[in-house]
Amino acid sequence: MRVALVIIGAPLPDGVEQTAADIAGAFGLSAVSGAILSPDRAVELIFEMIERRPVDFAAAGQALRKALPELDVALLPEEGRRKRVLCADMDATMVVGETIDELAAALGKADVVSAITERAMRGELDFEAALDQRVAMLAGLEATAIDEVARGLTYSTGARELVQTMKTHGARCVLVSGGFDRVTGVVREALGFDLDRANHLEVGPDGRLTGKARKPIVDSAYKRALLLETAAEEGVDLADCLAIGDGANDRPMVAAAGLGIAYQAKPLLREATPYHITYTCLRSALYFQGYSDAEIVG
Repeated sequence: MRVALVIIGAPLPDGVEQTAADIAGAFGLSAVSGAILSPDRAVELIFEMIERRPVDFAAAGQALRKALPELDVALLPEEGRRKRVLCADMDATMVVGETIDELAAALGKADVVSAITERAMRGELDFEAALDQRVAMLAGLEATAIDEVARGLTYSTGARELVQTMKTHGARCVLVSGGFDRVTGVVREALGFDLDRANHLEVGPDGRLTGKARKPIVDSAYKRALLLETAAEEGVDLADCLAIGDGANDRPMVAAAGLGIAYQAKPLLREATPYHITYTCLRSALYFQGYSDAEIVG
């Protein structure tokens, strides 16, 4: 079996390839080739197994991250690296920040709502209960405020490139969020996702939010189920799927995917996968799959 090691930095320090090769060698891997995916930014080393024994990808990745601080690294099988399904979280992943916190700001409740959001994303609170609590605080807000937030979104660096490049190479791209459908619809159109799924806020006859979200909600179980459903519809295995998110409610989805990525993530999610993007941008999810700058579109 051949194994790919991708190292990404901004920029990459000198000598990083040799350091990485030495560490990989301790895990029974011998370098056979290398390539530049992005000049001064991303390199790829291909290894072969020295002995016929399984590679402990989690342990090797941890050792590499320790030896290569402030760099994003991924060690994964070379075969099947380019995934055919993308399931992505929205808030703090494809877009910067949490949209529910921005809505709360319009009512002067940003501090209390953001504190609940942070605890929920860390897995310290039940997600549905935390969502209900926060949505209740939005009661009375004009529903058009959601559209204003959607128009003012800041997209994460590399978000469009990730979606467009994977779509160009035949992947099905799905946006799934514990946020709100009036926002995910805008993000789907802007970035080019094939489908979006999110929670729906009820609106009263006066055009204002009632403080309730339609049930059942989009939670961690829903996200995982949508990943499985999309894989089945596309006729692919979970090994052919990429899932990416930042919070505890993304954990089941990320853990189930062949390439599950924790993006600038909370500790509970980082523990669920050996694949992390912490120091660079969403383009790194393409470099992990072996795409070079010349192949990236969007």
